[in-house]
Amino acid sequence: MDPVKDYLAINKASWNNKVRFHLESEFYDVKGFINGASSLNDIELNLLGDVAGKRILHLQCHFGQDSISLARMGAQVTGIDLSDKAIEAANDLAAKTHTEARFICCDLYDLPNHLNETFDIVFTSYGTIGWLPDLNRWASVISTFLKPSGRFVFAEFHPVVWMFDDDFAKIGYNYFNTGAISEVNNGTYADRDADMHQEYVMWNHGTAEVLTGLLQNGLKLTAFEEFDYSPYNCFRQTETIAPKKYRIQHLGNKIPMVFALTAVKVAASSGI
Repeated sequence: MDPVKDYLAINKASWNNKVRFHLESEFYDVKGFINGASSLNDIELNLLGDVAGKRILHLQCHFGQDSISLARMGAQVTGIDLSDKAIEAANDLAAKTHTEARFICCDLYDLPNHLNETFDIVFTSYGTIGWLPDLNRWASVISTFLKPSGRFVFAEFHPVVWMFDDDFAKIGYNYFNTGAISEVNNGTYADRDADMHQEYVMWNHGTAEVLTGLLQNGLKLTAFEEFDYSPYNCFRQTETIAPKKYRIQHLGNKIPMVFALTAVKVAASSGI
C-alpha cells in the first residue's frame, strides 16, 4: 500500500480504531460531558462570541463534543468527519444529551458532494489540518460553505510543536510542508496505554501556508493570536501552569503551542 496514495483509507482506519478508546478515556470525560460539561476552551470561545441562532459548520468534528457544545449554546450545528465510527458515536452522544445536531461522514475535500448549504460560521480546531495534504483545497472548502461576510474560526496546535520529537528532546521534523509523514503510532494521545498500533499519514503546515490558503480563497484575516500553552494535556513532558493550561516542562513559555484566528469571507472563491 502506498501511504500517500491511500492516506484516506489509512487515516480513516486509524481514527475508527481510536474512537472506542477515546470514548472510554478520562481525556474526553464523556460522563461529565453528558452531565453538562462543555468541551470548548476559552481560546475558541473568545473568538466565536455569541453563537445563538448561528448556523455553524464544524469540520473534522471527531465524535461531536464541540459540535454538541455549540448546539447547547443555541447554534444550529452540522459536524463532519472522515471516521464513520466517530460519526456513529456523535449521533449517539447527541441523543444521550438530547441535543439537536446533524452529522455527516465524509472526507473534508468531498464535502461539496454531500452538502449544498452556506453557514454563518465555519469552525475547526486542534489537530485537524495535519491530516490534510493541501491547504489551498481546505481553504476553498471553507470559502465555499461560508455566507458572504461569514466567519471562519480556527484554533490549532502551533506548527512549531510538530517540529519536535515525541519527548520534545530534539527537532525531528521540518517546520515546512516537505511531504507526507508516514509512521506507526502506539496508543493514542487520549490513552497512551491503549492497545492500539496504527499507521497514520500526516503533513506539517507552517503558518504562512495556512494564511496564504485563506487569503487566496476570498477570506480576510481579522484576528491572529499565538499562545504559550495548550488547553489539552495531550503531549509528553508537560506541566500544569493553570487549570486547562499545559506547557512542555523543560521549555516553559519559550515556544508557541497554539495559534488561533478568525477570517471573514469578503469575495467569492474560484471553487474547489
